[in-house]
Amino acid sequence: MDKLLKEEKVFKDPVHKYIYVQEKTIWDLINSKEFQRLRRIRQLGTSFLTFHGAEHSRFSHSLGVYEITRRIISQFERNEYPDWPRQEKLLCLCAALLHDIGHGPFSHSIEQTFTVHHEEWSCRIILGDTEVNAILREVEEDFPRKVANVICKTYGEPIVVSLISSQLDADRMDYLLRDAYFTGVNYGTFDLDRILRVLRPYKRGIVVKDSGMHAVEDYLMSRYQMYWQIYFHPVTRSAEILLSKIFGRAKQLHEEAYSFGFLLPPIRALLEQRLTVEDYHGLDESVMQTMFTLWQEEDDPVLADLCRRFLNRKLFRYIELDHRENSSVLESIRQAMIKAGWDPLYYLEIDFATDLPYDVYRPGEVEEKLPILLLDHKEELVEISLKSEIVRSISGIHMGEHHLYFPEELLEDPSFPEELKRILRPGKPE
Repeated sequence: MDKLLKEEKVFKDPVHKYIYVQEKTIWDLINSKEFQRLRRIRQLGTSFLTFHGAEHSRFSHSLGVYEITRRIISQFERNEYPDWPRQEKLLCLCAALLHDIGHGPFSHSIEQTFTVHHEEWSCRIILGDTEVNAILREVEEDFPRKVANVICKTYGEPIVVSLISSQLDADRMDYLLRDAYFTGVNYGTFDLDRILRVLRPYKRGIVVKDSGMHAVEDYLMSRYQMYWQIYFHPVTRSAEILLSKIFGRAKQLHEEAYSFGFLLPPIRALLEQRLTVEDYHGLDESVMQTMFTLWQEEDDPVLADLCRRFLNRKLFRYIELDHRENSSVLESIRQAMIKAGWDPLYYLEIDFATDLPYDVYRPGEVEEKLPILLLDHKEELVEISLKSEIVRSISGIHMGEHHLYFPEELLEDPSFPEELKRILRPGKPE
């Protein structure tokens, strides 16, 4: 049974104006140490080095996802839709709140280097010996398992999973609006209220009333623009590449039994790949940034240099490069860097935007999230790109250029060939 608070709690929020909490379980989860840790994890990773306002946290995003989910469920219950399973309300709210609880600091860079997946860690935190687990077990003994199953998309009710993870879910709707707000751009905005009004529970899934198609088109266009202008921004990628080089160098040094001058316990556990839930709780961006500050004084010149670059925003420069047509040029650059004393493993990178963990709406792809379905007056369903020319056009576009990243100092290095410098001169991080 849902236990209600004696008095409703209210958070003031810049995106949703207010976030309302009525259930004691939700309030207790928010005040757990595992959820409070999300205050120390930025929502947009290294984007603050490109958009200085992007300092918002996974904590505020998670509250926003909870609030959108709460509003959707409230609309379903007010209209008494028969396909909405009322008994799943608290489960949906808890899964919405906790969906990102396993995110690590600068999560995508860490995940790629150390094979640490945030969804797996979310489930470990929910199922482990944690405050979150104890709070969920007060609802019922197997409630933590149900919440973990929703987050890992294995729960038996698709409608519950759809609210948290689909092509039109509470997670995406909040982070698009929130990221647009904090980066200061306008193209990430859309009519959230209209979309929430046209959502319908239908045969164990979430669909959109066909009269709301244009509001969803606006949402998908906003999403498309945010991916290419914010999430795939080449300067942000420069920062993320630099970060991944730091992690890669630290991992390599550890494997070579290098004696670090400074190594905080959670970082040591990460490098040794023996992280416990308690270790993971101590792994946040404040710890990481402290580590980078200390590593500036390490004896290893590569690690020290990479950390200084990241902390002082001395990002790698970039140019567009078709690596398929210029493979010989690329190999010449690598060899010239080695001769000039630069290790291309840590100072050269080719990056392609579609390799990143974000995605635009592309119906029919393997492992896609649940597609957006329109419900017409005849109670028939159609996938939105089959009816919308706008969605069909943007879902078929595969944008993105290969970018070559390298240190700007390479262009001033007298031992680096002049003909290669001329190739590398276009473009520079802003």
